[in-house]
Amino acid sequence: MHITASVFINDDECGLHHDFERWLEELAPHEPLSLYRHNNTGEDNGDAHLKRSVMGREVVVAITEGGLDFGPWEQIFYGEFDGRRRKRVLVKIIGA
Repeated sequence: MHITASVFINDDECGLHHDFERWLEELAPHEPLSLYRHNNTGEDNGDAHLKRSVMGREVVVAITEGGLDFGPWEQIFYGEFDGRRRKRVLVKIIGA
């Protein structure tokens, strides 16, 4: 749980991982740093905040017979768009 981190569900395929990285960098390039007003605060991660907003901060997964109910290619991914950080995961189970 970090303001520049994302959790999302998608296919675990290296070409797709590359496509996401390229697409996100095209949407919100890291440089020039002057592109983002947020960076005027002394930070240099304005792009990371935007990337996180696009990719989301949580996922909802059904549990069936004690297991995660995914499609055949789905997996949960963690993306950090502002370097490595200490991570904390929060799992909530809602329902009976």
